Amino acid sequence: MKKIMLIPALSLAAFMVACNSSETSNTSTDSSGMNNSNDTATVVRNDSSTAMNTDTGMNNMNNNNNADFLTEAAGGGMMEVQLGQLAKTHAASKAVKDFGAMMVRDHSNANAQLKSVAAKKNVTLPTTLPDKLQKHVTDLTAKNGDEFDKDYISMMVDDHQDDIKLFEKCAKNDKEDADVKAFAAKTLPTLYKHLDAAKVIKDK
Repeated sequence: MKKIMLIPALSLAAFMVACNSSETSNTSTDSSGMNNSNDTATVVRNDSSTAMNTDTGMNNMNNNNNADFLTEAAGGGMMEVQLGQLAKTHAASKAVKDFGAMMVRDHSNANAQLKSVAAKKNVTLPTTLPDKLQKHVTDLTAKNGDEFDKDYISMMVDDHQDDIKLFEKCAKNDKEDADVKAFAAKTLPTLYKHLDAAKVIKDK
């Protein structure tokens, strides 16, 4: 009789052990699953952070490009105005004097537009010429008459060719800021006109 009662007891104990083993296995699987989920979430967050950093880097690069263009254009514009004013008193030819007056008028207008765009982009423009451009002004200040006319117009041809390349590059750059691109595109026809006028005078 004791042997008969012992068998059910042993069976019950075996059943309890099996249940506990199953629960332990499930708990381990759930814990593993949670860890995998956390790992995936971490990867997603890292990928998102990388994308944000990439976007920020592109924006900073574009902002730097805008600042460089606006700064270079401002320096060139200031020089054109100063040399145009110089032509009024140092040039011998009426054609050169008239060309200088056109430089003062057109580049003063362009400089005002440039300042407006720069203000919108929080770009601080230079108020004095860089050394390279100041040297052109200093050199021409020491000349008068025919010598001034020849060197001034020759410089205007070269300078406007360089300006056109700079403005064309900006106007055609799809990644450039829309306001900066619009300014470059709007100014180009004036630069073409100046180059053509300078070439006519130089070829006479």
